[in-house]
Amino acid sequence: MTAYVLVPGACHGGWCFDRLTGQLRDRGHRVLPLTLTGLSERQHLLNGGVNLETHIEDVVRAMQAEQVERAVLVGHSYGGMVITGAADRVPELVDSLVYLDAFVRKTATPAGL
Repeated sequence: MTAYVLVPGACHGGWCFDRLTGQLRDRGHRVLPLTLTGLSERQHLLNGGVNLETHIEDVVRAMQAEQVERAVLVGHSYGGMVITGAADRVPELVDSLVYLDAFVRKTATPAGL
C-alpha cells in the first residue's frame, strides 16, 4: 500500500482530486488530498502572511499529523513548488515526487552557479 499526498494548484482544493482519490483508495492505497491555507474552501484563512512557506508547512504538518511515511507527493501546478519544499523539510517521510503539469522549485543552488 502506498500513501499519496495530493497537493492542488493555487485555484483549487483537495476536492479536485476526488475521482483520483476514489480510484487510488479502491486499489488499497492511502490518500490524503489537501486544500492549502487561504485557498478554495479554506479561503477564509487568507491573510497577508499566507505564502509558499505557509503551504509547505500545511503539507508537512498534515503528513506528521496523519503519520504518513514513505509518501508519494503529487503536486499540480503551483503545488509542485509546495511538494518540493515539503520534501526538503521532511525527506525521511517522502518516497518520491510527482509533478503534474507543475512548477518546479529548486531548493538549493550548487556553489558557483
